Amino acid sequence: MSTPAAPAGFARVCALGELEEDTPHRVEVDGVPVSLVRTQGEVFAINDICSHANVSLSEGEVEDCQIECWLHGSSFDLRTGKPSGLPATRPVPVYPVKIVGDDVLVSVTQES
Repeated sequence: MSTPAAPAGFARVCALGELEEDTPHRVEVDGVPVSLVRTQGEVFAINDICSHANVSLSEGEVEDCQIECWLHGSSFDLRTGKPSGLPATRPVPVYPVKIVGDDVLVSVTQES
């Protein structure tokens, strides 16, 4: 049986079963570092680079739909990318996620 093609603009990044609850998982999509987080029954994709200190968010912790940067403690909302804890003041991009069967698909293309 063949796997259906990903919808236009989306790339398969992993299997859903590879994502542990509340544990960030770093992937690259078209050269963009992305942190995938499975939490509260959903999968979120957020840019993996903290807007405050240029470090990997996937090395941080997840709680209450927030990801915390391990270096200075900035937190970001996984749904919006907006900072919810200082010292960060700028949001990080979030990306659409689709689940097709057991495949996790992410789109990092920016529509104008």
